[in-house]
Amino acid sequence: MGTWVNWLLLIGGLVCVIAELAMGAATGFDLALIGCSLAAGGAIGLLFHSGNTGLIAAGVLGFAYLAFLRRWLRSKLTSKTHAMNVDAVVGKTALVIKRIAPLDPGQVKLGDEVWRAELLQTEDAPREPGARVIVDSVEGVTLKVR
Repeated sequence: MGTWVNWLLLIGGLVCVIAELAMGAATGFDLALIGCSLAAGGAIGLLFHSGNTGLIAAGVLGFAYLAFLRRWLRSKLTSKTHAMNVDAVVGKTALVIKRIAPLDPGQVKLGDEVWRAELLQTEDAPREPGARVIVDSVEGVTLKVR
């Protein structure tokens, strides 16, 4: 086998990396990293002037990635879901800073933010400044509290 095998590995690996980037990492970087294994194997084969060495190096690198590094890399790339925006405030305790009456909205402070707030039930007693309330839901920019 001549050095043409190494050139095929090198070019094929680069095509895989470019394809992965063009697809926007759709395969979770698997195609790019397999492509890097192929390209590195081709480069090693060219360095040692041996097609067999290039094929063996590409195979070993590809196997090492799939067998050992893929699971670790996937765990690092997978994001854990966190409640954000509206979902993050439901169930939190807020401090009343402007009186909230049954048909008269007030204001609460939740974290560093001031929100408009209404009582969840119109028959609930008014909440005076300094009282603590629980956020039940969010409607637009208004917190429904109890």
